Amino acid sequence: MRSLTRPSQENSKRTSSQQPAQQRQLVVVVVGASSGIGHATAVAFAKRGYKLVLAARSADTLAPVVMECLAEGGSALGIPTDVTDSAAVEKLAQRTVRHYGRIDVWVNAAGVGAVGRFDGVPLAASRRVIESNLMGHLYGAHAAIQHFRETGRGLLVNLNSMGGWVGTPFAAAYSASKFGVRGLSESLRAEVADLPNVHICDVAPTVVDTPGLAHGANYTGRRLRMPLPMLDPRRVAQAIVALAYSPHPKPVTWIGAGALPSRVAHAVSPTLFGRAMHWLGARNLRHSDPAPVSDGNLYEPSTATSIDGGVRTARAEAATAAIVLGSVGLALGWWLGRRTK
Repeated sequence: MRSLTRPSQENSKRTSSQQPAQQRQLVVVVVGASSGIGHATAVAFAKRGYKLVLAARSADTLAPVVMECLAEGGSALGIPTDVTDSAAVEKLAQRTVRHYGRIDVWVNAAGVGAVGRFDGVPLAASRRVIESNLMGHLYGAHAAIQHFRETGRGLLVNLNSMGGWVGTPFAAAYSASKFGVRGLSESLRAEVADLPNVHICDVAPTVVDTPGLAHGANYTGRRLRMPLPMLDPRRVAQAIVALAYSPHPKPVTWIGAGALPSRVAHAVSPTLFGRAMHWLGARNLRHSDPAPVSDGNLYEPSTATSIDGGVRTARAEAATAAIVLGSVGLALGWWLGRRTK
């Protein structure tokens, strides 16, 4: 990313500000680096020899990720951080600057979920989702942008999802948090319009196969199985890395075959699309095995450090893509039918 490295001396402008990003060692903060997309992103940056600061709630889960990044050729420092604590996030930024001298890229990838009928999910659980997913991103953005304003350059990546554009039945607090992140990013892009080398980007995948599904809060009483196509977390990580390479990063990067059809169907008929999503979710739960109600990793970090959740299959992806496309067809048919009346 041509605009991210700060020249240290006048005669070094060409080697720092004009040098291709792949030939420089960017300083990258990855929040939520212990598993899933955050873990995959840390490794993807490490393979390019970048300088990393990795943050998550547990030092025990951070340690193996740090070691993996070092083995891949990166420089890595792990700092246990609770994203719901604004002071801790600010200290994360300060320690990064003390250790490496600057911050070039900040990735907000931490997040939790709570699945269940809205009135069956404890309010404390919903509040925790909002605190982690929305306020955690806001605290990270606040810390990063202060530094970017001082240096005049930087990239902030907010990990969002399709749930930030399309309502998600049985995950209301999660979807609300992602809608909030969408508004946060859009507002910040407007605020830094006078800083051409500061970029605010959303990465919005569909459903990703991470440990978060198995380790998240589950108040349904059923084993969770995603009815939508699931993505490899490494695909999302590569999209994040690509933003750091680009001289003009896209404001929003959509990932997943269902992203465009879902947005089209929702735009054409939000009510019909919502009913289809409810039907898919309810049917999926009815046909799932019983499971105990659990707070998951809402209040205590899980011990999982893997990138993959281990549940995606090519057959399921193909079948569900057909369902999504079918929903689009139904929505378009309904809309066209109304227009011809």
